[in-house]
Amino acid sequence: MTNFVLVAGTWLGAWAWDEVAAELRGAGHDVHPLTLSGLAEKRGVPAGRQTHVRDIVDEVERLGLRDVVLVGHSYAGIPVGQAAERIGERLRRVVFVDANVPVDGESFLSGWPSDSVRQSITEHDGFWPPLGAPDYAGQGLTDAQIARIVDGSPHPGATLTEPAVLAGPLGELPATYVKCLLDGEEPMPAVAELLKSDQWELVEMATGHWPMFSEPRELARVLHASVAGS
Repeated sequence: MTNFVLVAGTWLGAWAWDEVAAELRGAGHDVHPLTLSGLAEKRGVPAGRQTHVRDIVDEVERLGLRDVVLVGHSYAGIPVGQAAERIGERLRRVVFVDANVPVDGESFLSGWPSDSVRQSITEHDGFWPPLGAPDYAGQGLTDAQIARIVDGSPHPGATLTEPAVLAGPLGELPATYVKCLLDGEEPMPAVAELLKSDQWELVEMATGHWPMFSEPRELARVLHASVAGS
């Protein structure tokens, strides 16, 4: 039986996957939403370099999971991509949901204009607070959904600035990349390069960057389909 381990991006916890998890369980999968250290109910738990990668690997090993699909949304693609190669034969597939992907030696904040984020982390005692409601406009979200994200946890800054550590080419892992078109129609350059691999597939969704809120049933269908034929 497929085991989905779901990891949301900055400011969010396992709670963000409630609707998606219910749909996947209805399709017969085992589902394990995971809150990363320092967020939601784990707020206050120290999170430094490689903590979030260990969170994911430890969860898979603690539960003795096999036939694992690791799902990383947004920032979580960075630790999920690193964890995917570390769980070895336990991995069935990795799914990146409108996510950043790890590049060896680079961080989440590498490669894009992130000075304002770094400044915000400095000004908020090492944490990146959720953005204001106007920043979520045009992403297919209701006011209530935006309010839930804005009410999320400040994100531990060290996890955003640490360099990724990869043992091998990420393109060799079986992967699906889900591109949410309201957040830009083209994948970022690092993703576009990985999509040249025969091991990777691209799926597009006509929604915004937080599809677990805006289109949970469709996202669950995409996740189910990513393993249905494999």
